[in-house]
Amino acid sequence: MLIETEPTPNPATVKFLPGRTVMEAGTRDFADPESAEASPLAQALFDLGDVSSVFFGRDFVSVTAGEGVEWRELKPRVLGVLLDHFSGQIPLFRPGSAGDILIDDEILTDDPADADIVSQIKDLLETRIRPAVARDGGDIVYRGFDRGVVYLAMQGACSGCPSSTATLKQGIEQLLKHYVPEVTDVRAA
Repeated sequence: MLIETEPTPNPATVKFLPGRTVMEAGTRDFADPESAEASPLAQALFDLGDVSSVFFGRDFVSVTAGEGVEWRELKPRVLGVLLDHFSGQIPLFRPGSAGDILIDDEILTDDPADADIVSQIKDLLETRIRPAVARDGGDIVYRGFDRGVVYLAMQGACSGCPSSTATLKQGIEQLLKHYVPEVTDVRAA
């Protein structure tokens, strides 16, 4: 089995491509070892000791190294964990853990009067923005729209990336403002 690696704009994060589907639908972000208990793979990566976050995308796993950790030392160990997991055909989540279901209570309640605007925003996120962000090893999640402000959360390689603010402001905000004139600002949530 060959697992390809790609750098991401976040120097602490590397994107690993196992050549197969990782998540059938959606994404999953593990920001700490406690959240990884639902996934044998995420837990094994955190057990390496030098990993600060793990992110599962459709066909990739992004791993963020802890502060001061060198990728030349960590990468072979991460590859070993990924090879063992995928070649052993171990389930991504523990049975009965509901680990693959993301319940998100941080989403703002959108005003029903903004339904058309919200629909346009979500369509642009899904068709234009999320695919580009996924290429960089991350994801972006819609959190809400309130009085012209779109709230988004960056995940995976994009979370904590030095260029994530520039991505939000210069890339995503400009695109949304262009296609949806009601958008006045984009903020991280």
